[in-house]
Amino acid sequence: MAALPSVFAVARRVWPIPGLGSFRAVTRHDDVREVFGTDTAFRVPYQPNLNVITGGEPFFLGMDDTPEYRAGVAAMRRVVRADDLPALALRTEEAASNILSHAGGRIDVVDLARRVAFDVVAPYFGVPPPAQGRLDVWATRLFEFQFASSPKDIALRREVDEIAPAFRALIDAEIARRKSGGAGAGDDVLDRCLAQQAAGDPWYTDPQIRTSLLCMVVGGPPQWPMVVPQALEQLLQRPEALEAARSAAQASDDDRLRRIVLEAMRFDPLGPGLPRIARRDWSIAQGTRRQTKVRQGATVFVAFSSAMMDDRRVPEPRRFDTDRGAHEYIHFGYGLHECFGKHINHACLPRLLKPLLRHPNLQRAAGKEGTLTKNGIFAERLVVTF
Repeated sequence: MAALPSVFAVARRVWPIPGLGSFRAVTRHDDVREVFGTDTAFRVPYQPNLNVITGGEPFFLGMDDTPEYRAGVAAMRRVVRADDLPALALRTEEAASNILSHAGGRIDVVDLARRVAFDVVAPYFGVPPPAQGRLDVWATRLFEFQFASSPKDIALRREVDEIAPAFRALIDAEIARRKSGGAGAGDDVLDRCLAQQAAGDPWYTDPQIRTSLLCMVVGGPPQWPMVVPQALEQLLQRPEALEAARSAAQASDDDRLRRIVLEAMRFDPLGPGLPRIARRDWSIAQGTRRQTKVRQGATVFVAFSSAMMDDRRVPEPRRFDTDRGAHEYIHFGYGLHECFGKHINHACLPRLLKPLLRHPNLQRAAGKEGTLTKNGIFAERLVVTF
């Protein structure tokens, strides 16, 4: 995993669409956007694992561009609203501040991000903590199964076969409790879904509501303890960028801080890329010297991390530049299956780091624990003192 950026740099130059057998990878910015944006030729491979998580209920992450897909996305946009973002961002900042106030001047940033994510996002969707077990563990293991697992990982599948039904039962019980008169938060996403149901909207059945809430909590909060420590690690490697972030945090210049954090994430994003499956024969980069034909059924690894380092579309990619255009970033995918929570992430991730950046004498902890370590694509530990 650590070698991938160097591998991609070589590939972009000498073999932009490498492959073997039925596998291909796209490494250049234009080709990444082509594959992500051509849904008629490339589909997502998520449905089989999603079926395990949802108990067979459909969710738009695994769907093609169909009326069902568009209805599902539109239904969730009616209840996950843009005008929620300021309050969510403020809640994120307050949660991080509270944790740091009890940390004694030392904290693992991975743990900080995980705690804040589940303290903020799960209640926003209306998903309560389980009586037994931990919601963050449940969601993270299901996220790993959905996006980073191997069919050979039998132990993880055993865990998923226990966690997924328990997670579904937890949300079903909360839906039933509220419909029988139990109080919710007053205006969380579950309350809004039930209000739509009561108003006669046929999309909002109990199984649809449960599946959507489940997938939102599995797909969203586990991202935060991955990308936030990675962004801070990039800032710690660049004293000038760290000082700029600290100044923006001190001045509560949230837009400036957002641009700094997004640029830091470009150097170590959520993951190296995402898979797509060719639904028919297709020529990538047609009409260019690198034109490559992929056969129906081939797996294409879409390396968006490589695309954000492609100097053909990203000027001086090794330079830390907080004034880049939005088109230079592909942090959360692109096209039909771009991350549904992208705007929540943009609003909240910088505000999670803001209270930490405002503390004086922020620095790495001594020894190995002060440098980011990973387990595969997952940030594992980064301890700082302040």
